[in-house]
Amino acid sequence: MDGGVAGGGKGGGAGMRPLRILTWHTHGSYLYYLTQVPHTFYVVSRPGRPSGYGGRHGHFPWGDNVIDLPAEQVRDTELDCILYQDDHQYLEDRLTLLNDAQRKLPAIYLEHDPPRAHPTDTRHLVDDPTLLLVHVTPFNELMWDNNRTPTCVIEHGVTETPGVHYRGGKERGLVVVNHLGRRGRRLGADLFERVRKVVPLDLVGMGAEGPAGLGEVTHAQLPAFMADYRFYFHPVRYTSMGLSAIEAMLAGVPVVGLATTELATVIENGRSGYVDTRLDALVCGMRHLLRDHGLARRLGQGARARARARFGIGRFVADWQAALARVTGAPMPHGFVRQAPIAGPHLSQRSTPC
Repeated sequence: MDGGVAGGGKGGGAGMRPLRILTWHTHGSYLYYLTQVPHTFYVVSRPGRPSGYGGRHGHFPWGDNVIDLPAEQVRDTELDCILYQDDHQYLEDRLTLLNDAQRKLPAIYLEHDPPRAHPTDTRHLVDDPTLLLVHVTPFNELMWDNNRTPTCVIEHGVTETPGVHYRGGKERGLVVVNHLGRRGRRLGADLFERVRKVVPLDLVGMGAEGPAGLGEVTHAQLPAFMADYRFYFHPVRYTSMGLSAIEAMLAGVPVVGLATTELATVIENGRSGYVDTRLDALVCGMRHLLRDHGLARRLGQGARARARARFGIGRFVADWQAALARVTGAPMPHGFVRQAPIAGPHLSQRSTPC
């Protein structure tokens, strides 16, 4: 289904002991998938679990390799690698939470987003030839000025929920975005409002309120919930490849979205959904799917096949193993084979080997 990776599980695999990695709870879904990599993850927490310091918390089925680490205990913890995920962690926590020896450990900065200040001329805050800057999409790596920092791309990896099959009986589209109202045009709040005047849409996610808002759906429940809808709508103008879009694809749901950022290379018109920069063309595609359940089912099958090929958890784990081996000098676990980049009609050597 995703190709798998031999030697998986919660141990480090023969030839490589599990690394002790310090990181933060920046994006819950991503952290859950990241911790499928067979190492020990110490996740920083603070009292009250404010944003970025949730630790091992939330509705995710965390494995035994995920350890909640109070911030005041970080400097007394034996670690092998630091995995930063946002500016505050690198600029402040690196100096205040880590001791001198920990600041000299191998480090990775995981950049989740494309540049905000200017799409092509924004310099990344990290400028360090000894650190590895990991981008989550080829588009993001292309757009950032990465300074002297070595980079690689590790595209998302998503686990497939057993027993979830597309039904599509609910003749509506579904949008999954957290706090859409306050995040505005970049996430497509205005487009959601325009489209829902002519096409029935529901919205789920944190802060999903108002007439079309249904509130939050837990990560474990989301795939089956999405599978009831005729299509998934991704109204986002400018962000990384959305994990919820990939989760919808794996549930067999056709995706309709803007042909911007990485989504333009993922969805194939008439095969896995519809992408365009013309909103009226997207509305036309939605109406086709609402009228023709069979068409929606066929496109959903194409979406699932595409997601399995490009965003399998096995490839994701192997890519992270390679990145960690690169920065720490540890050998790749015995039996782990880094999979070849996927090729396709919109895709030529998309994955950048670490």
